[in-house]
Amino acid sequence: MGRGAQAQTREMIDQQLAQQNAFNQRMYSSGESLGSSAASGYQNLLANPGYTGAEKSAITNLSQSALSSAFNALAQNASNRATRTRNSAGYGELIDSLARTQGQDQANLAQQNQIAFGNAARSDTLSGLAGLSGLYGTDMSLLGRALGIPTALLDARARASQGSNGFFSSLGSGLGRSLGSAVGGMFGG
Repeated sequence: MGRGAQAQTREMIDQQLAQQNAFNQRMYSSGESLGSSAASGYQNLLANPGYTGAEKSAITNLSQSALSSAFNALAQNASNRATRTRNSAGYGELIDSLARTQGQDQANLAQQNQIAFGNAARSDTLSGLAGLSGLYGTDMSLLGRALGIPTALLDARARASQGSNGFFSSLGSGLGRSLGSAVGGMFGG
């Protein structure tokens, strides 16, 4: 190979290396930008875990109004029955029983809502920790301790998921039990 060919080969190699380095730099910058966006999203999950106040209020209002609607329908059905049969015997007791059951069910539903809100906050915290842990290649428990999150909270999600079927599943089964017992009491079941 002649000296001219060697110089041309070196020049082509340098040009190819420069192009590759420029491409690598663009990829690195793009990766850093993406990592920065992801990190800020995970940090937001840690700073604001769970539902917002407006979301909590909406969930509470909707679930309580659904429960109230069901009991109102049962009370209306009892009233229609008493009117239709012209026999009001037991009507007062039934309404009292419905009101008592409704109060208990509203308290249970409020408790289920609060548990669901706590679980959502815990889940967001764990997701944020896991995401940051994956981005920075840090052990999740070490990261949690550095951020002041108790170690017991880190494995709480696994324990909670074993004992619960979820908020809406609990809501549905609770409503079903309540309405079933109210209807059973209404028709002497």
